[in-house]
Amino acid sequence: MGEDSSRRIALVTGASRGIGRAAAKALAAAGAHVILVARTVGGLEEADDEIRKAGGSATLVPLNLKDFDALDRLGASIFERWGKLDAFFANAGVLGALTPLTHLEPKTFDDLLDINVTANWRLIRSLDPLLRRSEAGRALFISSGVARKHVPFWGGYAMSKAALESLALTYAAECQGTNIKANLLNPGPVRTAMRAKAMPGEDPETLPLPELLGPLIVEMLSPSYQKNGELVVFKRSS
Repeated sequence: MGEDSSRRIALVTGASRGIGRAAAKALAAAGAHVILVARTVGGLEEADDEIRKAGGSATLVPLNLKDFDALDRLGASIFERWGKLDAFFANAGVLGALTPLTHLEPKTFDDLLDINVTANWRLIRSLDPLLRRSEAGRALFISSGVARKHVPFWGGYAMSKAALESLALTYAAECQGTNIKANLLNPGPVRTAMRAKAMPGEDPETLPLPELLGPLIVEMLSPSYQKNGELVVFKRSS
């Protein structure tokens, strides 16, 4: 096994900003070596700087989640360097367009499926053997309340998140009896760029910062977390 073999190795997608960056910082602060995956190199470097200033460590992987061949290669690269993966936080996603289903552009529809669903399936395929090599493999997928509602104009995003929930829960069922636990997290309204795009008239100051999710994400990706196949809804403490 390669370097850092005694430490937990965690992979976070969409790690350059928002919930992904907050999760990466929290995981690093908890002692994990964090693999940061995102398209934006500048954002990854900023996240890396913040992690290192706090005494943590990270590896940067600039990657477009629509590059499915690269996702397949990612698992092999992690195996060569660390021999395992302990935690996978599937955070990255796209909102698409809030519009009637009949107005949704085919390219937008395809992007929603590619990034929110297919990329996560490819990552499960690529990372599952590594999670099985961990003493306590953990996978956590970000969902949304609209996945279980039928809200006008949200059909594209809701469809993709409903499909992701089915994917994640099926994976959890298939992991029953193994060292892997897979769960879903609905973060609710959080002060992110995606939320601002979805709700442009909303005052962001009324929303919790992504950093408030950090402790819950660390808990759900820890060896002590024994739940499997559950959806947890983040509730802001008063």
